[in-house]
Amino acid sequence: MARVTVQLPSVLSIVVGDERRLTVEAESLAAALEQLIERWPGLRGHLFDEAGSFREHVLCFHNQTSTRWLPSLDVPLAEGDVVTILQAVSGG
Repeated sequence: MARVTVQLPSVLSIVVGDERRLTVEAESLAAALEQLIERWPGLRGHLFDEAGSFREHVLCFHNQTSTRWLPSLDVPLAEGDVVTILQAVSGG
């Protein structure tokens, strides 16, 4: 299993105890995301819609690659990879 860093935007840090960088161990991106949801169930509604897809305003990057256009999140992870989650915020 690879140990990877997950970076969250500040707007989601409240859900995980005010942390912006988390560490998980998983073999695939899908497994890493599932581990996040298991540890912090409140993230599910912020990240995923009812069908289990990322919400339209959420972007996820595996290292420098956007996952939006990948056919699957079953991407193998390597030790030291970084998963970055970005969430669009609007208002005035």
